[in-house]
Amino acid sequence: MSEYIQVILLAILQGIAEFLPISSSGHLVLAKHAIAQMGITPAFAWDDITLDIALHVGTLGSIVVVYRHDLLRILFQPRLLALLFIGSIPAGLAGVFLGDFRTEYFSNRITVGFCLIMTSILLLVAQQVERCRFDLSNLPVPVALIVGLFQGFAAIFPGISRAGSTICGGLIAGMDRTSAARFSFLLAIIAIGGAGTLKLKEVLLDSSVPVRWDLLTTGIVVSFLVGVLSLEFLLRMIQANRLGYFAIYCALMGMTAILWQMISP
Repeated sequence: MSEYIQVILLAILQGIAEFLPISSSGHLVLAKHAIAQMGITPAFAWDDITLDIALHVGTLGSIVVVYRHDLLRILFQPRLLALLFIGSIPAGLAGVFLGDFRTEYFSNRITVGFCLIMTSILLLVAQQVERCRFDLSNLPVPVALIVGLFQGFAAIFPGISRAGSTICGGLIAGMDRTSAARFSFLLAIIAIGGAGTLKLKEVLLDSSVPVRWDLLTTGIVVSFLVGVLSLEFLLRMIQANRLGYFAIYCALMGMTAILWQMISP
């Protein structure tokens, strides 16, 4: 039963932190250290690619459900499709050429702590500079590329929120709140789907990878359900211009992570 509890807890964490601007990768690093210090044997290896795929499949499904109407309309909007492709290029390049750099720093709590503080600053700045010059109907190519660069930056450093950085990038570049969030999560479909496809290819080519379908199915269902709730919650918070609450949380978590590393290396 402990295996199911661990997977459920990780799926809840993934479902919440994937969409709220608080960094899922950063929180998974901190959860890893917490479990290790408690002496708990994890149900999966932390780099287990099958669990990672399962949790991302669940959160990908959350985006598809919440933005299902937008996805249908995009099929008849070739210009928006092209902008999404352009915005996805930086993250794709970062994943291909800087993946080892991310792995090297992934387990460092101080790095995560400083990145969470950077996310906090970014959220506070973006909330103050919204100009509402662009929406998805008149989005210029440079703005789409700027949002993509923010996503690429988040792909390198654990603790930099993908959702937070892309939404903030859109706001700073002149998008309104609703459009920035929509563009961010449409980009996420490509980013999560692309990364998941590459990882799935690794699993299929490696026959030694054990597959626990009961645990993986549990992770998919829980991360999907929690993801829908957290994404809907974030959209309401963005509409109410409440990104500052997430900034406070990230700052506190960042300082906690740094202090934790200093006290207990």
